[in-house]
Amino acid sequence: MSLFARAKPATSKIRELAGLSVATRLDANPQVRRAQIDTAQFYYCPDFLDAARCEDLVTMIDANRRPSTLLADRPEANFRTSDSCDMDRWSPLVRPTDESIAALLGLDASHGETMQGQRYAPGQQFRAHHDYFHVGEKYWADVAKQGGQRTWTAMVYLNDVEEGGATWFPQAGIKVSPKRGLLLAWNNMNPDGSPNDKTLHEGMPVVAGVKYIVTKWFREGSWMQ
Repeated sequence: MSLFARAKPATSKIRELAGLSVATRLDANPQVRRAQIDTAQFYYCPDFLDAARCEDLVTMIDANRRPSTLLADRPEANFRTSDSCDMDRWSPLVRPTDESIAALLGLDASHGETMQGQRYAPGQQFRAHHDYFHVGEKYWADVAKQGGQRTWTAMVYLNDVEEGGATWFPQAGIKVSPKRGLLLAWNNMNPDGSPNDKTLHEGMPVVAGVKYIVTKWFREGSWMQ
């Protein structure tokens, strides 16, 4: 084997069990539907949030938004052009949603990062990326101390969008248009706990209207220090 061949990503029993336990829980939930694909564990939960809750979160995002940032050693210009809002998990407007996402997946709430709201105006986007962390990047030493690798992602659309703004997983063959209250959940790992490169996804540019979402990422260990 060439010395320059790419090493196989490390497997993990902890991440393997997280994938199995969440999938078992979601498969048993009649309100949740699993995508019929072999490349990733991917789920839909329509009407996860009601209209009033969505409107409250949209108001919070508008009041506290800032330009989105990118965790990367070599960030590219115009890669992520949305606005973001870090949501206080203990706020009475945030806590019910934050904790209900953890409960739906059956994951320890302490493993969840701060829920983030995002706003996409016309033309704004988040180009193709993975949610899991790349071990070879300089940031890995820090995130490894803060709960380690990301396992599951949950995303909730807070409004319908007039045109554009779909979430596209090109390698998995999934494209989801924004629909108010719809929750998407996917495992960023393979069944053996190694990073699943088929979870590559992008927030496609909004053409007309404004797109609002909240995203919740979970770690393999406790994120709350």
